[in-house]
Amino acid sequence: MRVLIPLLLLTAVVRPQDWPHFRGNAQLTGVTSDGPAGNLKVLWTFETGDVVESSPAIADGTVYQGVGNGEVVALELATGKLKWRYKGGELAGESSPAAAGGVVYIGDLTGNVHAIDAADGKRLWIYKTGNLYGLDAKKGVLAWKAKTEGPVHATAAIADGLAFISGCDGMLRAIRISDGRQAYAIKSGAYTGASPALAGGFAYFGTFNNEVLAVDLGRKRIVWRYEHPQRNFPFYSTAAVAGGKVIVGGRDKMLHALDVKTGKEVWALTTRARIDSSPAVAGGRVYVGSNDNRFYVVELSSGGKVWEFDAGSPISSSPALAGGYVVIASQDGRVYCFGG
Repeated sequence: MRVLIPLLLLTAVVRPQDWPHFRGNAQLTGVTSDGPAGNLKVLWTFETGDVVESSPAIADGTVYQGVGNGEVVALELATGKLKWRYKGGELAGESSPAAAGGVVYIGDLTGNVHAIDAADGKRLWIYKTGNLYGLDAKKGVLAWKAKTEGPVHATAAIADGLAFISGCDGMLRAIRISDGRQAYAIKSGAYTGASPALAGGFAYFGTFNNEVLAVDLGRKRIVWRYEHPQRNFPFYSTAAVAGGKVIVGGRDKMLHALDVKTGKEVWALTTRARIDSSPAVAGGRVYVGSNDNRFYVVELSSGGKVWEFDAGSPISSSPALAGGYVVIASQDGRVYCFGG
């Protein structure tokens, strides 16, 4: 479960030096202008003490990292020094923190949403969910709830007052943030665990039917579908959209770059294991983890590999880029910070 509810309410403008939640911005495109300069090197590592599949957030010079045992750690971005540790009490899984207004929000696998004081790591409130909810960000009280026909595993993408949910019920739903009512829904026809990325009036996301879809939100219809001609595997990674390309990892062990208009493959990079990590883009380069234990840096234009780092453990976490730093975690519980 990725953190969903906080993104329905955290719609303030993101500072360029922050990556305050999964995918970095409200449209979930995974793109920033604040990437690292030059070649990367490891600046620091931190041992969380448990498995990590959650993706980090960066806000106000602090890294917030969810840990599998339900904890959240706050680390100084420049040094990796521990600032505080919050003990949630329930398993967190892939749920990723979101930070805004001095508060850190995260979900857990039992459906609880936790609000944590960003200054000292103390709990502010906790709310038990069961479907798709909008909560008052300060008080943790119900604003509205919306019913779907299946679990919601995705993070909501936000645009034009709507929250877009690619659900496990095979529907892309547009939910009004103001009252939680459904504006419209588009049938994708497949179980979906990835979140939609929004760009130019379109939504892009992969499915467990081994496809990547492009949906025209204005005409409310699917305009292209991509499926690899030989390697038929699900797409769990959430796509990045940059440079006229949709970049997405597949369980076919490949990082795919698709033409944003046609869905035709522009290039592909083959790794040694599946890619559930969601790529981030900055400065003409793509940053992504793989379950082959490696963190990759790839040229956006060509797919040429620039650099790789062997973490010694699978990386399903997605990178966060801010302040010239790149932060990502491996499944053995290590948080890595890279810089130029």
